[in-house]
Amino acid sequence: MGKKSIKENKNIYQKSREALDLTREKAADLLEFISDDRIEKIESEKSYPHPDEIVAMAKAYKNPSLCNYYCANECPIGKATRVPQLQLKELSTIVLEILNSLDRMDDEKSKFINIAVDGKITDDEITDFAKIKRELDKISVSVSSLKLWINQTIADGRIDIDKLSAAEKELK
Repeated sequence: MGKKSIKENKNIYQKSREALDLTREKAADLLEFISDDRIEKIESEKSYPHPDEIVAMAKAYKNPSLCNYYCANECPIGKATRVPQLQLKELSTIVLEILNSLDRMDDEKSKFINIAVDGKITDDEITDFAKIKRELDKISVSVSSLKLWINQTIADGRIDIDKLSAAEKELK
């Protein structure tokens, strides 16, 4: 039987495992290809996790946000491309954020069209373009937050993935 950790500064991977009350040994059984020694190295930050390990932990620990955390904070490509760190939010908050940004984009639509007409961004258009880009970035983050919410809701068993997949196929 594994012992409980008394470590104070636990990383996200250890917190996620412990949230399900899993010992490293039980987690290794669930993860199949990751040993309890490897889990210890990742949790103690003696070794960086590999992307396939993150995907497996996210599924086994029922915490899809581990993938975003890894991409935003540890993956060299994610860090270089500035993948935003997402926070799990309530659906109503996400929807309101999306609608608010869409309303703002509606106000900027004619400016966006004028900027796009000649395919160039001139000096007098740069401020408007920056405002539009900021709103598009907000929409992108909100959409990513919605996807994270969906994945977490599936992991929690509150959405049936088979029914969702079937509904999506019907829409094609």
